Amino acid sequence: MSTEVSTSPTSLIGQTVVPGDVVLDLSNMTNQTIKLGSGLRQDNDAISAMRAGKFRFSKPNKYWVESSHKRYIPRPEDTVLGIVVDSKSDNFWVDIKGPQLALLPVLAFEGGTRRNIPKFEVGTLLYVRVVKTNTGMNPEVSCTDASGKAAGFGPLKDGFMFETSTGLSRMLLSSPTCPVLEALGKKLSFETAFGLNGRVWVHAASPRVVIIVANALMNSETLSGTQQRIMVEKLLEKISE
Repeated sequence: MSTEVSTSPTSLIGQTVVPGDVVLDLSNMTNQTIKLGSGLRQDNDAISAMRAGKFRFSKPNKYWVESSHKRYIPRPEDTVLGIVVDSKSDNFWVDIKGPQLALLPVLAFEGGTRRNIPKFEVGTLLYVRVVKTNTGMNPEVSCTDASGKAAGFGPLKDGFMFETSTGLSRMLLSSPTCPVLEALGKKLSFETAFGLNGRVWVHAASPRVVIIVANALMNSETLSGTQQRIMVEKLLEKISE
């Protein structure tokens, strides 16, 4: 049985691949330097998939296979949605869907001092950034960006949070804007926050809009761009009925 080799580095991007699929042929990519990410291996001029998932590319030259998991493994600079599960004098313990709870220092906020320590009840939903991950230790998160600014991090009030796969989260965070979000944004007014840990938050003035947006996002993972737009059109028809 022969394996068909992709002659164009763009032909499989965004497509589902399985272990053994040859996704790139380096003999057809002369004078190009490429960077291989997770899920790929090289055998002479053939680059093949080592696991099932979507074949991805990011400029200028990185390729990888993106798998969809229920379980989340924290990585530095990931943006995630966390739930406060305990409060101590020096930190909060936050569930970010990882193997361990995350540590959120009480000073890890813009302008954080001992005089203005935030108070969060158990169950508060937070948009946070992963700062540190060390083997055998709890990951550390922050409510600031790398420059110490709030930059949208912090508590997410009201709205509706649901859990999904890490693959869907990454798709919703992709650039350019994925078709389902683009189509919804043209007709509806709402806010969203996406965590790479497979959590999604949606807020809108109308509960009906929240339900429509949440359903559209949850249904979009296995659909092509065209299918996502058609699905949104059908959902929006229900609003006007």
